[in-house]
Amino acid sequence: MTGGTTTERSDTGRLAAVTQWWQRAFSYAGDERETLLVIGKSTLAAGLAWLIAYDVLDARSPAFAPFSAVLIMQVTVYRSVVQSLRYVGAVVAGVLVQAALGFLAGPDLLTFVLVAAIALTIGRWRVLGVQGPQVATAAFFAFSTYTSSSGDSERFFRLGEIVVLVLIGCAIGTAVNVLVAPPLRYRSAEYGIRSLAHTLHDLLADMYPVLAEGVPDQDTTGGWRARAERTEGMIRQARAGLETAKESVQLNPRRLLRRYRGHPGFHGYESVLGALERTLYQVAALTRGLDRSREEEDDEARRPFLRRYAGFLEAASAVAEVLTTLDETTLRAQAKRLERLTGEAEARRDEVVEETRRLSSSLADPSAPYGILVTEATRLLEEFQYTCEVLLDVAPETHRGPGGPER
Repeated sequence: MTGGTTTERSDTGRLAAVTQWWQRAFSYAGDERETLLVIGKSTLAAGLAWLIAYDVLDARSPAFAPFSAVLIMQVTVYRSVVQSLRYVGAVVAGVLVQAALGFLAGPDLLTFVLVAAIALTIGRWRVLGVQGPQVATAAFFAFSTYTSSSGDSERFFRLGEIVVLVLIGCAIGTAVNVLVAPPLRYRSAEYGIRSLAHTLHDLLADMYPVLAEGVPDQDTTGGWRARAERTEGMIRQARAGLETAKESVQLNPRRLLRRYRGHPGFHGYESVLGALERTLYQVAALTRGLDRSREEEDDEARRPFLRRYAGFLEAASAVAEVLTTLDETTLRAQAKRLERLTGEAEARRDEVVEETRRLSSSLADPSAPYGILVTEATRLLEEFQYTCEVLLDVAPETHRGPGGPER
């Protein structure tokens, strides 16, 4: 009885998850809709390629065409074109290697070994990139076609047929990617920045309440330090998202539509992403400073300073929160709010400086615990100010209202 009940609940949960997935796919532009779009476009490209290869050309190996069409269906039009060229180059190289050795030495085992060795060597050529292994794949298929054909003229024809089918498949795949909802990922740049900003906001939001209550213990400061230093992967992902956004514009006909005209490019996003990256490094340095400073002074002497410092981090957290909702369509309003919150963070930083002077601590001494923390706070504030300036510079150009581009 229990097992049946558990199975029914499991089935119900899976059905609910599938239903929610389809609802998300039809409700808004996201990963689910993108998955459906790629599947649909790949199916269309494969069907057209098979139609031409099998029904029109009556090719002996028509699968080469749909395979090629699906293989080069990339996330951006630019990448589809580049990978098509590399794939065609790899296939041609493989077929030529087999043809040269096959006609010179004949279709025996030694020839196959030589074909494999040369094709695998050519496949290491950096120009071919990820399509390098296709040199050997094409050579092996060509060798199989060569051995199953009779007469030199038929062999030449069948080897040439492989290249033609690959060209047809690549042409159809690229054409479908260009003409059917070509991906235009303006928002990918925003997503990466939002992700980093969330990480920054969450860390600062965890830090300031603890500092406001007193001196954190070593485990707590060590945990903050570890979290701040684990952002390398997220930074790489954010940069990859920005590069994808920039790449999606190249060779993309959708950028000519009215709703996408006048987009200023991605310089502003690059600057904000760079500032966020440096900000996370500053927070990491700040956590190291907190970790070291706890050994320098007694707890009671540090409490007033840490309360002021908590106020600064709270203000910094509010700045980071704005960046978690960065949106091109409302960028000017967000930039203005960011400017106001950055000014409040600066006021809190000044209070930290005054408290340090009241405690008669040297801000110029890099070995002094308060001096290190104030220095890191100042650098953090400078990155926020720079981010604010960048957004204010690009906001008048990028603001489009509710009808702006979504992807």
